[in-house]
Amino acid sequence: MRNVVARSLVDLPPLLDRTFLAGAEQHDVLASTNERARELPPGTPLPHLVLAAEQTAGRGRGTNSWWTPRGSLAMSLLIDPARHGIRSRDTLLVSLTAGVALVETVRTLAPLPAVGPHWPNDVFAAGRKLSGILIEGLPDGRLVVGIGVNTNNTLADAPPELQAIATTLRDLTAQPCDHMAFLLRLLNGLETRIGQLAECPASIARAANELCLQHGQELTVLTGQEKLVGRCRGMGDDGALLLTTREGTKRVYSGALVKKP
Repeated sequence: MRNVVARSLVDLPPLLDRTFLAGAEQHDVLASTNERARELPPGTPLPHLVLAAEQTAGRGRGTNSWWTPRGSLAMSLLIDPARHGIRSRDTLLVSLTAGVALVETVRTLAPLPAVGPHWPNDVFAAGRKLSGILIEGLPDGRLVVGIGVNTNNTLADAPPELQAIATTLRDLTAQPCDHMAFLLRLLNGLETRIGQLAECPASIARAANELCLQHGQELTVLTGQEKLVGRCRGMGDDGALLLTTREGTKRVYSGALVKKP
């Protein structure tokens, strides 16, 4: 039986009927959709979607925050990777899976320049950050796939430090984004790509590599206490960032980009 908790963002029953969701809820305001998804009990039918019209404490990687005003799209999808046939060693590729599905959704619905994944967990459009992805694992093996997308918000309302580095679909297209159409395309794309991750993990890494916007760029990456400087050669079949350094090619599985001044 499908579980629906309804508020105001989109019409949930059609979303449930036309996607692989087992449950969904939406809220006017949440501190964090990821936190709400983490609170769902073990018996919750999955996949379960949490939506919020506004987040007051949206999170990015590490100590980073995510700006989520009204008009943007904040969502967290709670899944059990094992139920989809995803092996535990391949769960690190779930972030790439979400990124590929998100890029394909944006490219389908909005003809924008240079839309693609931006390592480690963002999607860029026209040289600026459009979306962020945050994957969190729970002790019982479930995963929270958090996605924030700047859709109908505008950078005119953003904090000054974001106005030069971020963008929104509304600002880029001068058109409103239909959240229902966006979610239908994204969720169905996620279902397809999750199936591919279970069957052939390398196919997800190759798709991310083809879409990657950082090919050939010089990157500075912090991995623990080590700082790596090198030229991006895309993604390896195991999802690693390939970085050509003075010491040879390095495979980077996690880390943070050092922003250029």
